[in-house]
Amino acid sequence: MYHHSGSVVRQAGGSAAGVLDTAPRDSDAILFQRCTWCGTAMYHRLLCPVCQGSDLRTERSEGVGTIRHSTTVHRNTPAARNVSLVEMAEGFVVRGRVMGPPIGIHSGDRVRLSTAKDPVRGEPVFQLVDEPFRAWT
Repeated sequence: MYHHSGSVVRQAGGSAAGVLDTAPRDSDAILFQRCTWCGTAMYHRLLCPVCQGSDLRTERSEGVGTIRHSTTVHRNTPAARNVSLVEMAEGFVVRGRVMGPPIGIHSGDRVRLSTAKDPVRGEPVFQLVDEPFRAWT
């Protein structure tokens, strides 16, 4: 049974607070958590999804990943936009937006975190690393 005490709440609240690092840095990064018990990487969690541990340490991602799924959304916006699930190199998955025309964004494309910010949702924004080779499309 899980009982939370004041010390656990303060510790977990501090580790899951930041989405994008706003401090000055030499490269863009996303903050994520890693379980100290089993080593699972996760994004914005209070408990480890594998072992249910609450001892999570905050780490900095390099911001490089691969699109696992991308969809185009047409509602609540004047223009179509994409919503993508990006698997980061460190092993966690984050939801964000990829810059560019929605028709040119596909699963398997490599992306890097952009300096642009999503003003509406506050989600990370990515850009394609290199133009994909689309000989058959």
